[in-house]
Amino acid sequence: MKVRPKFISLLIIVMLLFSISIINGAENEKDVIQMAILLDTSGSMEGLIQQAKSQLWKIVNEFALAKRKDQSPNLEVALYEYGKSSISAKEGYLRMIVPLTTDLDKVSEELFQLTTNGGEEYCGEVIQSAIKGLKWSKNNNILKIIFIAGNEPFTQGQVDYKKSCKNAISKGVIVNTIFCGDYNVGINTQWKHGADLADGKYINIDHNQQIVDIKAPQDKEIIKLGKELNKTYLSYGKEGKKYKLRQLEQDKNALSMSNETIVQRSITKSSKQYSNKKWDLVDALEEGEVSIENMKDEDLPEEMKGMTKKERKEYVEKQIKKRKEIQEKINKLNEDRRKYVEKEMKKQTEENTLDSAIINSIRKQASKKNYEFK
Repeated sequence: MKVRPKFISLLIIVMLLFSISIINGAENEKDVIQMAILLDTSGSMEGLIQQAKSQLWKIVNEFALAKRKDQSPNLEVALYEYGKSSISAKEGYLRMIVPLTTDLDKVSEELFQLTTNGGEEYCGEVIQSAIKGLKWSKNNNILKIIFIAGNEPFTQGQVDYKKSCKNAISKGVIVNTIFCGDYNVGINTQWKHGADLADGKYINIDHNQQIVDIKAPQDKEIIKLGKELNKTYLSYGKEGKKYKLRQLEQDKNALSMSNETIVQRSITKSSKQYSNKKWDLVDALEEGEVSIENMKDEDLPEEMKGMTKKERKEYVEKQIKKRKEIQEKINKLNEDRRKYVEKEMKKQTEENTLDSAIINSIRKQASKKNYEFK
C-alpha cells in the first residue's frame, strides 16, 4: 500500500503535538518532595522515637523555606518502623506505618503511638520494602529521599543492603543513613557504605541527647495565634469531625513534648506543607476540591447547616481571609524568631540529634535539585 506524503506529514505533526503535551505535563506537574523515614523501634531506641516526636514539625518547617522557581513544594512523608520483635518474623520485623502522604497530622498521630520492643534490625529489608511499597514519583526532577536510623550493623538480615541501596538510587531515591552511636562504629558496621551506594549522606547522632528547647520572645504570641488558626478549620463530610479532633489531639501531643514543639507545629500550620483538603472546607475550596454551592446540607460543617448558597460562600470566604491574616502574622513572627534562635544556638554546643541530621542533609540534597532556602 502506498502511503501518501500528506498523511505522513499529518502523522509527524500529531506526534510532535503529543510530545509537546507530555513535556508540558511534566513541567506543570505539582512540585513535590517525597521523604520516607525508617525508624528502628527495637528496645534501645526510645530516645530516637522521642526525638522524632519532638522534632517532626521543625523538620517540616525546613521544607517550607524551600523554593524552586519561586514555588514552594508540597511535602509527602512516609513512616516505617523496623526491628520490633512484636512484628512477625515473616514480615521482616518491619511495617509500613504510613504510606507517602500529605496528611501530616496522621504522621504525628502514628509517631506518638510508637513503642519500642527488642528485635532484629534488618536495614536492607526495610529499605527494599520502602522502595517497592511506596508510590515514588517517576519524575527525576523531584527530590526523593529516605532517612534510615538505627544502631545495629547495617548488614543484618537476608536482604543484602548493597542490592537495596543500589536499587533505590536506580529509581532516583537517595538513601541517607543515621547511625545512633559512635561515628567510627557506624562506619565499621557499613552504615556509611550504604549511604555511599545511594548518593546519600552518613551521619551519626546521640539518640539519647536532650533536645535544646530555646524560648524566644515571639513564642507566646505564635502559640496564641495557632489556637486562633484552629477556629478557621471547617470540617465537612462524614469523617470531617474525626479529622478535626485529630488535629486538636496533635496540638496536645506537641504541647506535651515542649514549648518548642508546639511553636513549630503552629508555624507548620501557616505553611503550604500543611494541607487538609480532604476534611477542611477552606483548604478544599482553595484547591478546587469541592463546590460549596452544590454540597448537601448534611455534609456541611455544623455552623453552616441551613445556610443559603450565598451565605455559604460569604461565610467560607470570611474564614479564608481570616486564616490568611493569621498565617501572615505567624510567618512574620517566625522570621524574627528564626533570627533570635540562630543567635542563641551559637551559644550552645553543637547539636547531634535527629532533626539536625535530617535538616543538614535536606539542604544539601535539595540544592542539587535547584531548590533555594529563603
